Amino acid sequence: MKSKLIILILALLFSSNSFAQLYSLRDNQGMLNGGLGITWIDGQPYYGFHLRPEFAFSKVGIGIDLKLEFGADGKIRTENFNEFSDYLSIIRYVRYGLKGDPLYARLGALDYATLGHGSIMYLYNNSPSYDTRKIGIELDIDFNTFGIESVYSTFGEAGVLGLRGYTRPLQFTELRAIPIIGNLELGASIVTDLHNKSGVLTGSYDAIENKFTADQDEGAVTVVGIDLGLPILKTAMVNLDLYFDFNKMLKFGSGAATGFIFNLKGLGIVDLRTRFERRINGDEYLPSYFNSFYELERFQLDRGTGMFTSKVQALKNAGPAGNGWYGELLVSVLGTLDILGSYQRLDKDPKSGMLHLSTNVMPESMPYVFRAGYDKVNIQDEKDLFKLDDRSYLFAEFGYRPVPYLILSLVYHWTFTPVRDADKKIIDYEPQKRLEPRVSFIYPLNF
Repeated sequence: MKSKLIILILALLFSSNSFAQLYSLRDNQGMLNGGLGITWIDGQPYYGFHLRPEFAFSKVGIGIDLKLEFGADGKIRTENFNEFSDYLSIIRYVRYGLKGDPLYARLGALDYATLGHGSIMYLYNNSPSYDTRKIGIELDIDFNTFGIESVYSTFGEAGVLGLRGYTRPLQFTELRAIPIIGNLELGASIVTDLHNKSGVLTGSYDAIENKFTADQDEGAVTVVGIDLGLPILKTAMVNLDLYFDFNKMLKFGSGAATGFIFNLKGLGIVDLRTRFERRINGDEYLPSYFNSFYELERFQLDRGTGMFTSKVQALKNAGPAGNGWYGELLVSVLGTLDILGSYQRLDKDPKSGMLHLSTNVMPESMPYVFRAGYDKVNIQDEKDLFKLDDRSYLFAEFGYRPVPYLILSLVYHWTFTPVRDADKKIIDYEPQKRLEPRVSFIYPLNF
């Protein structure tokens, strides 16, 4: 079975689950966002109503996500509310502060959870589908001389738990006043997946009982690491950080990463963020193991054939792929055009390409709106680059804004929906096509 390695939450990309990321609310401000439309899901029409307000009171932010979809028979679509967490996730998130603040906490959907430089956990997403929304938590505390970052993916079941502690040792000494080295940072991380299928290597599927039984199970997959960060330049307009990470996957292999992160704030005209990294991969090691599509990669079962794939299998088989490069570029022009792109390629693996592209065009002076995102994994060559299949994710919206607070648009979404076993546990994700004429209203509120 082909691997469905999909990034479902896209930076700077509009979707009903990530709308708030496009609009950075100031203190004591709110945003009302909602929509009506007809959604075709795998050829079947559903009448949808979405209400997604967001409010910010000082450092406290609250986001609501109410989604109702009704079939032609008038019955609500079962995947919207078939778990207790679906009801809890109507409150999409509650947060205090922002990532990078001395105190940051977020409860609810985790869209871009990252620890440290991201060599173990990078842009992890705990809710990879419209139909599976989970409640997790992030908590970061920075005491200047030391601090912690922490992530837990979901309450109500075992999931991904991550913790990073760090210190700036020279801040305890008189050397803290020395430029550059005074902010030297040392960190240590541990991330583990406690899900009961995180370590499945072999097993069998009973089609009659609709149940899977593991034969060989490595148990919780755990990664530990140490890291070193050195801010070379830090001003109001320009930041440049160098870093080195070394990680060990318990029971498996080890690897390292070294690179730089460069940020340029061009006075609101052009903002630039780039990251370039050399990845040094040993056998049985995968960089950024807990990433945006980890919840899909963890375990996937083809009920038709009884065959399955798991991320730990890919880890076990990670041998001569060798080292690789990773690059990322984000450009924002005048606050109206955002373009994000990233690409990974390993030296010796011809099917190791991973591409992410997204853009958001929303000029105030024009009534047209365009948002799109595309992701592809296991890319072999340029012919394979833009072929839409089960290794791809696509989102595109074309809209017209007749008045400032109303958008009429057409949305196409190639996404995935969960497949459950007899115990209602998710055992796979199947492709799902969604076509939605949408009417959305966006109205800012000032308190």
